[in-house]
Amino acid sequence: MKELAYIHDEGRVPDSLMEIPFLQSFKPEYLEDILNSSSILECEPGDVILSEGREANRIFILLTGKVEITKDGEHLAEFSKTGDLFGELAALKDEHRSASVVAADKTYCLAIDHKFLQDILPKEQNPEFYAALYGFIANIMAERLKRTSEELSRLEKEVHELREGREIVAG
Repeated sequence: MKELAYIHDEGRVPDSLMEIPFLQSFKPEYLEDILNSSSILECEPGDVILSEGREANRIFILLTGKVEITKDGEHLAEFSKTGDLFGELAALKDEHRSASVVAADKTYCLAIDHKFLQDILPKEQNPEFYAALYGFIANIMAERLKRTSEELSRLEKEVHELREGREIVAG
């Protein structure tokens, strides 16, 4: 995995980054702060981007490629959409990573150092910034919860149908 400093012209954010919903959530001056504390990760298939149990210090935005999320070695999900965000909860709550993220393809991510939040943008002085940040993350969590609930409902229906099938055979 290679890490490259993210360098851009001040006041000029590339159009490709402006299409990412997370970055669209912020005013230009905050976006500059975010990008100035970011780097680009270039990952080969199999590269571990996040390790379960490790300290969290970055939020990641998928730019291209695909990543696999695992917990205790078990596959949980895959992200392959430009703009997918991962690592945000542990980084914002100063917790250890609850899952691992591994590049499944050649992958590029924007890695944002979350420490800049505390240093450059204290909550008391920038409520508007934090409202945008937490609002966006709340939307992500709501979408993930919805997908998880749909999957759980599908699995419960499948288990119910299997149990009914066994009762008919046994009966």
